[in-house]
Amino acid sequence: MKELFDLTGNVALVTGATHGLGMAMATALAKAGATLVVNGNTPAKMERALELYRQNGIEAKGYLFDVTDEAAAQENIERIEQEVGPIAILVNNAGMIKRIPALEMEVADFRKVLDVDLTGPFIMSKQVGKHMVQRQAGKIINICSMMSELGRDTVSAYAAAKGGLKMLTRNLATEWARYNIQVNGIGPGYFATDQTAPIRVDGHPFNEFIIHRTPAGRWGDPEDLAGATIFLASRASDFVNGQILYVDGGILATIGKPSNER
Repeated sequence: MKELFDLTGNVALVTGATHGLGMAMATALAKAGATLVVNGNTPAKMERALELYRQNGIEAKGYLFDVTDEAAAQENIERIEQEVGPIAILVNNAGMIKRIPALEMEVADFRKVLDVDLTGPFIMSKQVGKHMVQRQAGKIINICSMMSELGRDTVSAYAAAKGGLKMLTRNLATEWARYNIQVNGIGPGYFATDQTAPIRVDGHPFNEFIIHRTPAGRWGDPEDLAGATIFLASRASDFVNGQILYVDGGILATIGKPSNER
């Protein structure tokens, strides 16, 4: 059974993996045997990330480019294929969010979020997918969101992009399944990261909301994404296609956290 989840010999490219959940998923892939390639667009963050990977026993390769720039993406994917090896696993994790009420949001900001969160994954999937089609094998994992299913105040652009990413996932799966390429998504719930630290303190209204809204009664730990990531990147998911696996502690299963009352 271990062989089903063994990623030894596979090159995995994870975008936006210089911090946060991207780094957690990239680490999981490397620990399962994959040769790790990390994308980012900030030199200082990349340098720090590669050092953190080394401290964790992982010799990751770093490539700096903007996933929304198709020419840069194509050039760097060709470099990775030549310098590291054939990309067997692509994780489209790079993303951004702007929390602005819809009536106050500039169209330019709306377009920017869609460009990073939806067009970027399309560009990366297209450029990596060309090689996967030729090789008749590949795994693409798009990082969706709770906002692929639910709405929330101030995140109209993000929700539109992540909802679109869910449908892009299903459509690419439909087009490429015949080439033995599996395209699936992961939808993280609310996770304990550096970005959420300020709102995870005891007594903060949003912290209380998440704990009471989540049946598991807690925020997710980044390591909670490891199993889903390895599963969708491995042979274990060879007949799983076009699916979004929500790792959310049960939020989407209920209208509220169950009480102790019967």
